[in-house]
Amino acid sequence: MAKPNKTQATNNNVLDFINQQPENRRADCLRLVELFSAITNAPAVMWGSSIVGFGNYHYKYESGREGDFFHAGFSPRKQNLTIYIMAGFGNESIMKRLGKYKTGKSCLYVKKLEDIDEAVLTELVEFSIEKINKRYPPAKEV
Repeated sequence: MAKPNKTQATNNNVLDFINQQPENRRADCLRLVELFSAITNAPAVMWGSSIVGFGNYHYKYESGREGDFFHAGFSPRKQNLTIYIMAGFGNESIMKRLGKYKTGKSCLYVKKLEDIDEAVLTELVEFSIEKINKRYPPAKEV
């Protein structure tokens, strides 16, 4: 049997987590909760001890490994605000307009939210969710 993901949804309180952050990160976190909740039409959920995720999808790789993960999320880190764009960064026209950032595989690193354009971030998250839903279609309600 395959090992489950280390990062799982929890029942931890999102606002308690945000209120524990340094003052300079709290406003950005609260704004991202507002923004991502609107984009995903899903509540904020703690994933592990330090990631706030929104929405979810079930994936299954060709290897047989499968699990659940969030559509979009963020984590306030010491150096950067890490924003998780689960489909990666395949749309260059969006990225050119985003603002000041660095990227990892599925991580967008920003010093502060004001360094990027929120409307373009919204477009990027919507693009990512669309791409994820094509690869792993949502279960049909019965």
